[in-house]
Amino acid sequence: MTTDDQIQLFVLKCAAVKLAVDEINPGAAVARTPPSDAEATIKSSVAQFSADVRENAVRMAEYYKLFYMLENDIRKLIDETLAEAYGPDWWDVHAPNTAKDECKANQQREQEAGFTARSDSELDYVTFGHLGDIIRHNWTLFGGILSNQKAMGRVMYSLNNLRGPIAHCGILAEDEVDRLKLTVKDWFRLLEGPK
Repeated sequence: MTTDDQIQLFVLKCAAVKLAVDEINPGAAVARTPPSDAEATIKSSVAQFSADVRENAVRMAEYYKLFYMLENDIRKLIDETLAEAYGPDWWDVHAPNTAKDECKANQQREQEAGFTARSDSELDYVTFGHLGDIIRHNWTLFGGILSNQKAMGRVMYSLNNLRGPIAHCGILAEDEVDRLKLTVKDWFRLLEGPK
């Protein structure tokens, strides 16, 4: 594992610890700068919802932040690993066809809807589930980074299931919160590499 990888791993572990500390002491948040006009508008819109919905949103926002960091770190690991081995155009030859098809479909759907492109990277147009497919498809490289292919598959499967309620405005049950924390730990254990 390179020094950059170790630093990224440290930062993600710190984020997970901060999330746990904030759960224990939610009032420990750092003071913010005054809200912008956009933030003020959103704040007035939020006030229209019931207290239960607002409380659930605040609770789920913490899990969203954790998953956002984790998923984007996995995307970065994939992109950097494959770009280092195969160059910046790795996608054309080393992405599985299922991921390429999904990428094209998502790009076309956004284009037809008149949306601004979310990214220049094809990797940003695939679902979380396809990230595991890309890693498996290129295991000759990732086998030197992650400790075990079956464990990686299990962790990615679990994370993908946990992602559902987080990404789609659901509520994580308390046992699923525990499962999320353990699965994130499992991911970092995978990053310790082969023994």
